[in-house]
Amino acid sequence: MIKPHAADALKPLYVADDAARKKLAAEAAKLPSIVVSSAAAANAVMLGSGYFTPLSGFMNLADALSIARNMHATCGLLWPVPVLNVAPADKLGSVKAGSRVALRDPNVEGNPVIAVQDVKSIETISDEQMEALLQGVFRTNDPKHPGVAAFTSTGRTVLAGPIQVLNYSYFATEFPDTFRTAVQIREEIAKRGWQKVVAFQTRNPMHRAHEELCRMAQEAVNADGILVHMLLGKLKAGDIPADVRDACIRKMVDVYFPPNTVMITGYGFDMLYAGPREAVLHAIFRQNAGATHFIVGRDHAGVGKYYGPFDAQAVFDEIPAGELKIEVFRADHTAYSKKLDKVVMMKDHPDHKPEDYVMLSGTAVRDMLAAGKPLPPEFARPEVGAILMKYYQNEAGA
Repeated sequence: MIKPHAADALKPLYVADDAARKKLAAEAAKLPSIVVSSAAAANAVMLGSGYFTPLSGFMNLADALSIARNMHATCGLLWPVPVLNVAPADKLGSVKAGSRVALRDPNVEGNPVIAVQDVKSIETISDEQMEALLQGVFRTNDPKHPGVAAFTSTGRTVLAGPIQVLNYSYFATEFPDTFRTAVQIREEIAKRGWQKVVAFQTRNPMHRAHEELCRMAQEAVNADGILVHMLLGKLKAGDIPADVRDACIRKMVDVYFPPNTVMITGYGFDMLYAGPREAVLHAIFRQNAGATHFIVGRDHAGVGKYYGPFDAQAVFDEIPAGELKIEVFRADHTAYSKKLDKVVMMKDHPDHKPEDYVMLSGTAVRDMLAAGKPLPPEFARPEVGAILMKYYQNEAGA
């Protein structure tokens, strides 16, 4: 099986031994504590799950700035997005460098401890450094960018140091059939006997174009199976909730894919909308999950007009050979061709005009479903459309 990123084995930071975990929880109850940001809690989940192998915890400011500048930590490790625990200075209380602190989950009632951190350093992000981080990661400092807005809302104080993870936040309890760690996915791939696995990232329900793109990639690389890996964390306003997406994807796979060809899984992370940098992050943690190939499509992890349509593919040309083991399948925009009566990649058909495709904007889709109008079968499977219609009509009636 493909090796994890920059390591011979996964390095999940979840304390799996029951006795050790109970002992750590008892210690955590006596430690100073802080309620972390949703982003820091999601980072803890990813560290605990093994997706962020080979990291041992939260980064310091020097590593964050180095990564923003050239996608490499100060030690030379390829990493595209800083993994930080940032908090407001007035929330730290007695926490100082050299101490241990219990990190409390902002997304679960009662704010239970999600991890314990050894605080190696506490640093403050200056205005100049914040600008460098935003431009390096998001390519913009526009406060309307949802990733920028989230990043700048968490404070300026960086707590760096290794962590031990006690639980997977709300992801394991709210999505028990879907949330999987990188360890669990690797175990399932081995159990199925798959050698080549193509991974598909999604924060949306999968329409016909997404479905066919997975088939195209599987056929092109001769993969044994497809890993549909959906984001289960926080999204921007207006995006479809994870439980609705989960239901749509499961129905599509159940009806339209042969048995034992698709693994439906999810991971506990908040969307960054960081375009190219997030595409590289997605590739790294799919490699850690055991996938050999990763689909990167048009405007991958993008939002608005902040990134060019294929910037998220071009960024992989900047990575030195050998630093990533996973192979990227570069996909063009896919849509249903009226001429050919099937979903195609648009780059393969220069003879087509825009009117030769069935394409709907997100606004048009929402308006149709809210009004009780079924989506064209060329755009969405009817079974998927029915689930979405129920959701939008409930929203409209709320």
